[in-house]
Amino acid sequence: MTMHSDQTGTRWGGVSSGARLAGFLGLAPFGFALLCVTLGADHGYLEFGRQLAIAWGAVILAFVGAVHWGLALAGRWEWSLSTIIVSTLPSVVGTLAVLLGDERGIALLVAGFGLFWLFEHRMHLENLPGDYLALRRALTLGVCTLLVLVAFASAEATAGSIR
Repeated sequence: MTMHSDQTGTRWGGVSSGARLAGFLGLAPFGFALLCVTLGADHGYLEFGRQLAIAWGAVILAFVGAVHWGLALAGRWEWSLSTIIVSTLPSVVGTLAVLLGDERGIALLVAGFGLFWLFEHRMHLENLPGDYLALRRALTLGVCTLLVLVAFASAEATAGSIR
């Protein structure tokens, strides 16, 4: 486990193997949503798959922002306006994605995950453990890939039902 220092000089560990496993298991609902949209479209599971992808994506995006809230609560980061905005904005984006629904909601989630990843890697490269950032990169790539596949499959299934 890699050790890092926070603003106060306190040493803290990186990502545990259990947290890493939980992170990758968190991709499973996206995979299930893709199966529902592709294989289950003819059996009435298209809408369920879309809703699952959007709802789970909104929850996970809020969770990613909550990490920053938690670091401030733990005293590792300063409570500032930017910390409050950055830690709560993913919840707002997730909510908007749920309200939009269909492929537009999925696209908003992809943008939210991508932009939050970019923000963390540009603004907090020195403040977050390297193994956390590596895990976030892998999980963000997985989430965005699966969401894009769900959106494409959903659009294709919807277009196919119109023909």
